[in-house]
Amino acid sequence: MDIKKIAIGSDHAGFDLKEKVKEYLTNSGIKFEDFGPFSDDRADYPDYAHPVASSVENKNADLGILICGSGNGINMTANKHQEIRSALCWREDIAEMARLHNDANIIALPARYISEELALKCIDIFLKTEFEGGRHADRVKKINC
Repeated sequence: MDIKKIAIGSDHAGFDLKEKVKEYLTNSGIKFEDFGPFSDDRADYPDYAHPVASSVENKNADLGILICGSGNGINMTANKHQEIRSALCWREDIAEMARLHNDANIIALPARYISEELALKCIDIFLKTEFEGGRHADRVKKINC
């Protein structure tokens, strides 16, 4: 996949990691749109998950990155969007399989439970891994209600 733009968002618990991810993306030459928040003041994850998911769903971004404390709330919110396959990832192999077998288009990270180093490795793998297709494509087609 030739990635042209990433959509990124978090809540207050994910803000610091989001800023590190933005630095990583910038240093990697990857364009992104930050949907907020823009400080570590209290923020509700749906306010940022929905715009990121909409951006990916509407093809304004190729993939998305979402971050909250546990990764669960922001992930659940993104997955309410019909064309979104958001995967909660906390290990490199999970990030790889999310793309390889599930064609995930958003990675959700648990800021309180993952190191910055591991988070960046997961993102790197997520962005570089292509969907395998084949038998997995038939399964992915069955996800939407």
